[in-house]
Amino acid sequence: MQPIFLVGYMGCGKSTLGRTVSAITGCRFIDLDTYIEGRYHRTVKELFALHGESGFRDLERNMLHEVGQFEDVVVACGGGTPCFFDNMDWMNEAGTTVFLDTSVDKLHTRLMRGRHKRPLIADKNDEELRRFIVDALESRMPYYSKAKVVLKSDLLDSECEKSETAHRFIKQLNLE
Repeated sequence: MQPIFLVGYMGCGKSTLGRTVSAITGCRFIDLDTYIEGRYHRTVKELFALHGESGFRDLERNMLHEVGQFEDVVVACGGGTPCFFDNMDWMNEAGTTVFLDTSVDKLHTRLMRGRHKRPLIADKNDEELRRFIVDALESRMPYYSKAKVVLKSDLLDSECEKSETAHRFIKQLNLE
């Protein structure tokens, strides 16, 4: 099976869904940011500080191309991964891209809870965070909309929701 690339905004559930699908299907799950951190022995935040955004995006593209050679793998891409270079077109050629389409309200709720783990939004109040999400989605949608498959991902918060969404995903992609 060719790789499956999960794309979408931070908090949309790429890692959550990827892990759940992996557990059900036996496919390998790779979180691209974690993969990069393992290869370079630094956090994404440290790599950004060390190389700047353009340097980080070069590393990210190289690692994307590396994991894109694997078979039977589900890859959770960083929220910005599809928006640089020809990454989205490359992923569409190398495998199946799935855009996890999540409502602004759900993204806002999830990111409010976990904002302390995300330097990009850690200092934003609730209203600033909502505006940030809306603006970012608007600028990224031209890339996300190139995905071959769109999956609604609002329902990933409870174990039951994760299972139901993963099974819907598996059925939609004929992975059974």
